[in-house]
Amino acid sequence: MSLRESIADFLAQKRIAVVGVSRNPRDFSRQLFKTMQDRGYDVIPVNPNASEIEDKPCYSQVKQIPGGVDGVLLMTPAEQNEHIVNDCLESGVDRIWFYRAAGTGAVSPKALELCRQNGISAIPGECPYMFLPRTGFPHNVHAWVHTTFSSKYS
Repeated sequence: MSLRESIADFLAQKRIAVVGVSRNPRDFSRQLFKTMQDRGYDVIPVNPNASEIEDKPCYSQVKQIPGGVDGVLLMTPAEQNEHIVNDCLESGVDRIWFYRAAGTGAVSPKALELCRQNGISAIPGECPYMFLPRTGFPHNVHAWVHTTFSSKYS
């Protein structure tokens, strides 16, 4: 499956855990969480330091989410993600998006290898804003430039 197909498949899911969503309402992760919620996704917050985010119960781990999820968006530091991928494996998650805007973001080579070894569809980087409909400026411009001139989406 190409990267573009993996992204489309991930975004076609409706119940997404957002691991690392911030307690701070002004934080980027919180804004992305709210945008996904506004777009009709059933987003489930995962943050061990919060009991509720955006009026939704917050969980410490993916495996604690009742009914499971269709995918997981990781917005956590890369060094934490091998452990989180193991949590996802225990939960039967088969789609993980490793968020990245600049730098390495959530991308961890060891966590990506763990996904590969266990048949998990992994998106190694990218910002979901670039692929969600109606995100507005500057995300739509960035998405057009990025996907038009990058060969990794072919």
